[in-house]
Amino acid sequence: MIFESFYLACLSHASYLIGSEGVAAVVDPQRDVKIYEDFAAEHGLKIQHIIETHLRADFVSGHRELADRTGAKIYLGHRAGATFAHVPVHDGDQITFGRCKLRFLETPGHTMESISVLVTDLDKGPEPSAVLTGDTLFIGDVGRPDLSADKTPQELAAMLYTSLQTKLLPLADTVEVYPAHGAGSMCGRRLSEERVSTIGKERAGNYALQARSQDEFVKLLTAELPERPGYFALDAEINRAGAPALEALPPLRALSPADVMAEVTKGAVLLDVRPTDQFSGAHISGSLHISLSGQFAFWAGSLLGLDARLILIAENAEQVEAARLRLSRVGLDGTMGFLDEGITAWINAGHDVVRLPQITAPELARMMREEPGTFNVLDVRRSGEWKEGHLPGATFRPLDQLSKHLSDLDRARPSVVHCKSGYRSAIACSLLERAGLREVINLVGGYDAWLALQLPVETTAVPAQ
Repeated sequence: MIFESFYLACLSHASYLIGSEGVAAVVDPQRDVKIYEDFAAEHGLKIQHIIETHLRADFVSGHRELADRTGAKIYLGHRAGATFAHVPVHDGDQITFGRCKLRFLETPGHTMESISVLVTDLDKGPEPSAVLTGDTLFIGDVGRPDLSADKTPQELAAMLYTSLQTKLLPLADTVEVYPAHGAGSMCGRRLSEERVSTIGKERAGNYALQARSQDEFVKLLTAELPERPGYFALDAEINRAGAPALEALPPLRALSPADVMAEVTKGAVLLDVRPTDQFSGAHISGSLHISLSGQFAFWAGSLLGLDARLILIAENAEQVEAARLRLSRVGLDGTMGFLDEGITAWINAGHDVVRLPQITAPELARMMREEPGTFNVLDVRRSGEWKEGHLPGATFRPLDQLSKHLSDLDRARPSVVHCKSGYRSAIACSLLERAGLREVINLVGGYDAWLALQLPVETTAVPAQ
């Protein structure tokens, strides 16, 4: 049996291909599906089965396009209400091909239609050796229980507890666990960097599985849930119908500076995807900066919404294509074009650019000692990060909520912005600039740089937002 995992770091997403005797199944495919076709062709496999462990909310799946290209059947939990042709899966249903057997378990809780897939390699024996858990069980965590329009988080958490206790935890300790996400995903809170675990390891070490009762589990899981990104519900509906093929998207237009200015007056958003040091050195006033180097697509979807009409500012054609693809993976299909020849063309056309000032941790520490109260220090990390420690006197403004909480900022003072390492704070600085704040400064290296110098920190509760 062939078992291959595909990890998409920018979405912290894992998908899988299982093959045996010329037949393959793909589980939880990403939107750009050619990687599965290429792998199957290389190993003499024909993709005949496509399995979705649930309707994804954090990205757009390629299930429909992959089915159209291969003729494969799509399998999905019977509660999904999907409108495309599919096989509705019930508990105990199974697929057998070659020497591989896949058995489905209904494991609702993250979503109502969630399923897990038991994998048995018949050449090794009659018992399952692995389970693909989707977003039900992660390594170190479990799925968030607030993605239903009809059920409360408490109701879903209770279902998740039952799914874990009656379907997954009774499996043998040695059964390997392959989830659909790793660290960085917003589908959980404490996901591990590890890509594979075992039922025994998770039973012993997963914090969520230490709850001694259903009530304790529900309280643990529903306390301080991170806010659900707005695009999650939209992506789930796209996946319920099946997304159009990527090749159906219109080609991008190469835009002159004059074209860009005209489109901006019509509501287009300038999205600068260059590295932060380049954005800091020179950028177009009012542009939003999200570097390709991090969780680019997640933050674009969270901050822009899926209806945004985008013009890309990049340093080369490769960055343009990468940005377009990664945006489409979360359903942002409204990228209309790019600034031809980038920021150089803008400058050569005689248009002004602005820069983003930077400050180092030692410089900030000195200013805080010598000039206390002369500037705002904004911490744009998440609540769990804030609770573990933050700069003295900092104001908590998580990035995903920043635009909603600007009215009480003292605009007469400069604002120094930081996150963990500098990626999110650079995004935040561009948001503040777009909102009209004139003196915005990015802390180089973020909280990590502050800690590395053993500078003072404090711990306080997360303030109400």
